[in-house]
Amino acid sequence: MIAATTTTTIVFITGAFVSHHIWDDWIAWFTGKGYNCIAPPWPYKDGTAEQLRNRRPNDTDLAGLRLQELQDHYIAIIAKLPEKPIVIGHSLGGLIVQVLVNKDLVAAGIAIHSVPPQGVRLFDSVKKPLGYLTSAKKTHLMSLNEWKKSFTNGMGEKEQEASYNEFVIPESKQVLKDTAKVDFKKPHPPLLFISGTADKMTPESLNYDNYLKYDRSHSVTGYQEFAGKNHFVLKLPSWQEEAEYIIDWLLIANV
Repeated sequence: MIAATTTTTIVFITGAFVSHHIWDDWIAWFTGKGYNCIAPPWPYKDGTAEQLRNRRPNDTDLAGLRLQELQDHYIAIIAKLPEKPIVIGHSLGGLIVQVLVNKDLVAAGIAIHSVPPQGVRLFDSVKKPLGYLTSAKKTHLMSLNEWKKSFTNGMGEKEQEASYNEFVIPESKQVLKDTAKVDFKKPHPPLLFISGTADKMTPESLNYDNYLKYDRSHSVTGYQEFAGKNHFVLKLPSWQEEAEYIIDWLLIANV
């Protein structure tokens, strides 16, 4: 059961290029701790990885998705909930978490290996796998080689291929090229950044720079780095380390 907490709803926010089913184990685990959990898919992504890949190259709806539409999507979902939820987001989902926290729409936010908002330097090394260097008129499907280098580096080849087949989906280049702005000086609900030392997509230094941007004198803002974790952190065999840390941090933050 949940102890010393008033918020029992969690919304998981998926990052780019992967199916929302990447949260399935997290939903089961947090449900077992007494939380009510949902992981709504992005607009135009309610399907299996195979179904979404089969829509290419004619998926014009997804190709036209913008970051503002994605933000509004989650704002509308949260507005229908019976309470302000805890939001847990990965990668671009972590950026959405920061936006929702900044708007005071949630009880707390956890940004896992987050893409940063405006004002934090984005590493050039992430631009090719994110499709930055190609036309924005079509969706971008990350190649297996890009997946191995940027998401699942350090894993065995069979694991890399299996994870690619199960989770990788096409992505809007528009949503990836858009940026979001937050007010780093504004008081906000508790916000936790989690990073990994083996992440080549959003390195730990990028996450730490993002964390340091916030004025921590008036709001609970935390940072925790985990050794050896790559960008596929949500499905690594050790993913419960992050989940356990989040539970403990929420209790300390009185959420």
